Amino acid sequence: MPHRIPAIGRRTLAAAALALAAAPAAAAGDPLPAWRDGAAKRGILDFVARTTRRGAPGYLPPAERIAVFDNDGTLWVEQPLYTQFAFALDRLRDLAGQDPGLAAREPFKAALAGDLAAVLAGGEKGLAEIVAVTHAGMSQEAFAGIVTRWLGTARHPRFDRPYTRLIYQPMLEVMRLLRRAGFEVWIVTGGGQEFVRAFSAATYDVPIRQVVGSVGKTEFRLLPEGRSELFRLPAIVAVDDGPGKPVGIGHAIGRRPALAFGNSDGDIEMLQYTTTGPGRRLGLILHHDDAVREYAYDRGSHVGRLDRGLALAPDAGWTVVSMQRDWRRIFPPG
Repeated sequence: MPHRIPAIGRRTLAAAALALAAAPAAAAGDPLPAWRDGAAKRGILDFVARTTRRGAPGYLPPAERIAVFDNDGTLWVEQPLYTQFAFALDRLRDLAGQDPGLAAREPFKAALAGDLAAVLAGGEKGLAEIVAVTHAGMSQEAFAGIVTRWLGTARHPRFDRPYTRLIYQPMLEVMRLLRRAGFEVWIVTGGGQEFVRAFSAATYDVPIRQVVGSVGKTEFRLLPEGRSELFRLPAIVAVDDGPGKPVGIGHAIGRRPALAFGNSDGDIEMLQYTTTGPGRRLGLILHHDDAVREYAYDRGSHVGRLDRGLALAPDAGWTVVSMQRDWRRIFPPG
């Protein structure tokens, strides 16, 4: 990981400025103080009011109040590469120290050399091989422990903060608002289900049973000493991305969501499944267009590509949220 550069003074000043900027809104009872007033914010507030006000045309009974959120790029930073892949690379380095033969084989050789462009150019196959090697060969409990320890020490290469502090404050506020209004808040991610479950409750207040993600193959093992475990195997059972997201929602939730929030073309089908249902629905896309406070990327990015989603949004009625214009601040202070 990169050498950490102390930035206590800068962080303190930034946190104080953010707190002062948010104070008027918070004092007025604004449930979304990290959002600037605009069409996106008003649309979210209006949706919640109309779907929870008994007797309103768009009223939803509590059982139908389901909200789904993508994770990477929607709830936390996904640049310069997905957090789970950063974890996989660090773990690959550890494994290569135990098995030098890994470093001689592709795509591991390119990954260990830091040639991420070559790894990403290899598409899903190369990424799947790296994930299979670094995420298997252990119990689910052992894997969760490895992820938790890594998240406790790893730092983002640009922001020099733990990844779990690079979550989006405006999204935390939306999820909190929805919970208070009686919505079930689910994470529906293309990332590994068990990877996200390792931190979802502490980071987002989303219980592990409300995380739907890509699923690796496991098998039940009864151990000699009378214990048992689910053992992780080097294979993927289901990829929860693109058209796989509505399928995962159907399997895990069993209801069509009323609200969906994503940020990339991998979320299109989830948004379509949500907003083509009967009654009042809301689909939102977060557009990363703030290179100063975070990152600016869309059509040309290998990570979090957003191309078709931007083209489809106007006709589909999806709200495109501008990180630059709609958010007062990006991350929680501190």
